[in-house]
Amino acid sequence: MFKKLLPLLPVLLLAGCSTPATITRLTPNQQPRNADNQYPVETAFDSQQQSLRWDSVQAYVVVNGRALPMRQVPLVKNRWEGLVPVPAGASTANYRFKFDYLYNRFGSAPKPNSVMSRIYTLKVVEQ
Repeated sequence: MFKKLLPLLPVLLLAGCSTPATITRLTPNQQPRNADNQYPVETAFDSQQQSLRWDSVQAYVVVNGRALPMRQVPLVKNRWEGLVPVPAGASTANYRFKFDYLYNRFGSAPKPNSVMSRIYTLKVVEQ
């Protein structure tokens, strides 16, 4: 029985390492227009990948192809906040979250990886 499963062992080990990340948007779909045209967004990033190096995680909010850095929320390991710019004449902006990180590998240096969320739309409403 064991000899039959032995060829599948590398596949099973790799499957255990490729656990998908979960990116959760924590801000509403719409916000009232403000004077500086910068709108706060917050997200949570979770992963069951044991080889992920949490100290290497860098978060971005991507708007119109520009990756704008986010900062980690103090005292909370997996939450980040940033700003989405929406020009004065516009009423919506599409954005997504991007996370860059390193993960440990056996016998070699840590390797970079990146995950992105789906696209979200922020609607700016007049007060």
